[in-house]
Amino acid sequence: LRILTIDSLCTTLARQMPILSRFGALPSIAEDPASLYLEAARNTIAELESGAGWSEAIAHLATHLDNRLDKLQGLISIMLARRDQWLRHIAHPAHPGLERETLEAALAHLTTDALAELAQEVPKASVPELLALAGFAAGHLQTTDSPIAACRELRGLPGSQLSDRGTWEGLAELLLTKDGAWRKSLNKNQGFPAPGSTRDPAEKEHLAAMKERMTALLASLQGVQSFREHLDTLRGLPPHHYADGEWQTLQALLELLRVAAAHLELVFRERGQVDFPALVQAAITALGEPEAPTDLALALDYRIRHLLVDEFQDTSFNQYELLQRLTAGWQPGDGHTLFLVGDPMQSIYRFREAEVGLFLGARQHGIGQVPLEFLRLTVNFRSQQGLVDWFNQHFPRVLPAADRITAGAVSYTSTSAVHPPLPGAAVTLCPRLTRDDQGEADQVVTIVQRAKAEHPDGSTAILVRSRSHLPPIVAGLQAAGIRFRAVEIEPLSYRPVVQDLLALTRALCHAGDRIAWLAVLRAPYCGLMLADLSALAGDDPDRTVIDLLHQEARLETLSADGRRRIARVRPVLDTALAGQARCPLRHWVEGVWIALGGPACVREQKDLDDGEVYLQLLERLGAAGEAPEMHELEQQAAELFALPDVAADASLQIMTIHKAKGLEFDTVILPGLGRPPRHEDEKLLHWLERGRDSGISELILAPVGAEGGEKNPMTQYLAQLDKAKGRHEDSRLLYVAATRARRRLVLLGHAGIREGQDGERELKLPPRQSLLARLWPVVAVEFQTLLDHQEPKPPSPGLLMTPTVPPAMRSRLSTDWSLPAPPGSV
Repeated sequence: LRILTIDSLCTTLARQMPILSRFGALPSIAEDPASLYLEAARNTIAELESGAGWSEAIAHLATHLDNRLDKLQGLISIMLARRDQWLRHIAHPAHPGLERETLEAALAHLTTDALAELAQEVPKASVPELLALAGFAAGHLQTTDSPIAACRELRGLPGSQLSDRGTWEGLAELLLTKDGAWRKSLNKNQGFPAPGSTRDPAEKEHLAAMKERMTALLASLQGVQSFREHLDTLRGLPPHHYADGEWQTLQALLELLRVAAAHLELVFRERGQVDFPALVQAAITALGEPEAPTDLALALDYRIRHLLVDEFQDTSFNQYELLQRLTAGWQPGDGHTLFLVGDPMQSIYRFREAEVGLFLGARQHGIGQVPLEFLRLTVNFRSQQGLVDWFNQHFPRVLPAADRITAGAVSYTSTSAVHPPLPGAAVTLCPRLTRDDQGEADQVVTIVQRAKAEHPDGSTAILVRSRSHLPPIVAGLQAAGIRFRAVEIEPLSYRPVVQDLLALTRALCHAGDRIAWLAVLRAPYCGLMLADLSALAGDDPDRTVIDLLHQEARLETLSADGRRRIARVRPVLDTALAGQARCPLRHWVEGVWIALGGPACVREQKDLDDGEVYLQLLERLGAAGEAPEMHELEQQAAELFALPDVAADASLQIMTIHKAKGLEFDTVILPGLGRPPRHEDEKLLHWLERGRDSGISELILAPVGAEGGEKNPMTQYLAQLDKAKGRHEDSRLLYVAATRARRRLVLLGHAGIREGQDGERELKLPPRQSLLARLWPVVAVEFQTLLDHQEPKPPSPGLLMTPTVPPAMRSRLSTDWSLPAPPGSV
């Protein structure tokens, strides 16, 4: 019996077949491969003027992005992190699936399939009236450039051919607003002129009657949401062919991505490191093809009799292919068993390339040649019945109504509780009508105190979607004297000691970094006042700061205090720059910091601990005589976190929702539900692998849009599909967070208010990407109730320019400070 992670299994497979896996000696796994992706992206762009066969492709992409090479580098880096999703599609340039005819055929099938589905959704009883009214509207348009004009000769419902698309788009324009809602009013732009536009009594009566019929038709369609959604989806479908410019950009992009993937392989070899996708791919390669298995695959087929995979809902494409290779030779009745365990409602790792559609597909079709029997577990052993009842009542409205593989949609499955209900409300909503981070933080502290009083031996968790939601909450808990356990929660990048060390690193590595050098002179271990900084460097932007420190005439313009401070720190900086290549980066920066008096400027031991975390980062990044890439250093410094409080117990824990998966707590508090996440990264390439009823999968590809140009409709459509997948996962993320609770669940979030046309206040919908937006069908009534009972605030007199008091400067070292003598010295 062997129990190991998939990554450990891949390591074992690659180690057993070093030549076939193409690894040779097994490299180490990079803890943070982002630097490797960035280096490969830089090396790719460096080929721009190399004269290589792909230089023109790189030049085309650079021009396409308005010569924003920094942006191109970042986008390549992002794509390399996700290459296990796209490289298998484009790795072979001569693949028939990448021919223009094949890709455009897939686009055509996307359109015709959508039209066929739309035709099935039209309410049969409404068809005669819809045809009559559409023909009337087309004949009474004031202009011929409206899509409704395509309905002029309509005698029956359009079909599902490409030529029928225009007619369907005309019906969509007639029935829907720009926002995709059913129309509630009609005018001449939709082919229904006002009866008063004619003097003919008969015509006037006819216009009024037709408008009344159309209004009645729209009223009858109000509840037919599926038809409305399919009509709205139709309007967002991309063209069924590429424009020549788009095709040229796509071809250049595919070539660039292949080159970038090759450069990443070279970086892996140079560094002796790989990432997890490379490790899985090496294991797959070591197993060979299903039709031509390697000796290793045959040996494993003999040795592995039973295979169990846990958390199968979070499987990536590469991991799924690995399972297919491991089970390729299995036959019914040969004694092999495959056991896959997972909950698709808890699939929340798309950012790690997890694809819940693989779970849904395996449940329906099996894996490879291995059929699967589906067993559903429906008993909740964690939460009390009050919580389970709330989940069963409300999450069917939060999660999609049905499973859809290509959309990543997972429906809700009801469960039954083992634990009896507890007295009191199982779920509490704390709504706000405006965003008030500090007020919400104070409320969270009160809820924590109440939970501790109600259940002294219980556990409480504050779960957030993003760490950026936590600073006011952490500050509130610390002010209240409440200790908590938090791992990788408190970012260090804003801590003064880390900012000082980062500025010192930048200054020492780059003499021309004026901002860093001025920050060093401003830091408390030097402590120059702003007036002295201005006198030193304010009127001479062409010289480096270190040069200016050696101009005696300029130093005479400083205050007496400033001159004494420069006299103390200048010898330390001169010595540091002279010894740049003599020691590793961490020792260099740390030695200069100590010599300048940096440790003497901190107030608590915790500050030194924070500094040590940063210095350990330098130890990982720098070798003797090598300066790290500043962008990479700042990026990784932004991801440093304070060490956890070792004196805190487990009664109160703070973590992200992703970290909480698999855990349980008596009370769960979910703040910040109304706050949207940061914008998703743009992609160089959008792709969709789309299965058809014939069993054949088709590929749709779209390149990134031009910088500053109109949005590419094909790219926009695939991006919208990806965002829809993200919203489905947001619903599952909310489900995972809520179901961590054993006894109580507390929800906190804010909506907005706007003035209606009649002067009445009305609720604004929460941001579409927020968790509150997913929960809105459940909680909108309580927010409306709060609005109805809240007294309106008096109008603001306008923005007042209130003078602000500049923050006091941090304590500076005295001008005669010197390093203390070592212990035992005379």
